[in-house]
Amino acid sequence: MYARAFRNRKLGVVTVRPLANGDTETISALLERLGPESRARRFNGAKPRLSKSELARLASVRRGRHALVAYVEGDRAPAALAELVRDEEEWTHAEIAFAVADAYQGRCLGSTLVRMLVADARAAGVTHVTATVQSSNRAALAVIRKIASAVELRHERGEATLVAAVAPA
Repeated sequence: MYARAFRNRKLGVVTVRPLANGDTETISALLERLGPESRARRFNGAKPRLSKSELARLASVRRGRHALVAYVEGDRAPAALAELVRDEEEWTHAEIAFAVADAYQGRCLGSTLVRMLVADARAAGVTHVTATVQSSNRAALAVIRKIASAVELRHERGEATLVAAVAPA
């Protein structure tokens, strides 16, 4: 996928591009824009900072791992990131995670980015996505439900795991 731009009715022009392999600067820049609650929601627990190995893993793009980054026109820092990691044993399944900078939450950026990521995944043969989020993170669960049909929802120890079928194109 190449960079693509679209108009968000609340934000104006948004450009989305794939994350380059090893681009830890972009990951770090987005994490700096997440407050403590947003970080906890993204990592399912307190996460004031990432270790070098965690940062390298998040910035790793390779076979089976794909990430998209969104930028709002006029803002040089990343506004959102969505990533998809395919299951090594069941290649048609993948885990999805995403984060939106605090300043841009509630403006349809996360759902649009996730929709684009799932479309890329569908084109690559993914049929099911899994998202594990804090049970209290209703916004994230709603985003996943918008783009896929829930197959299973489990709640355990404060986390919700949603498995959803990706509709064929």
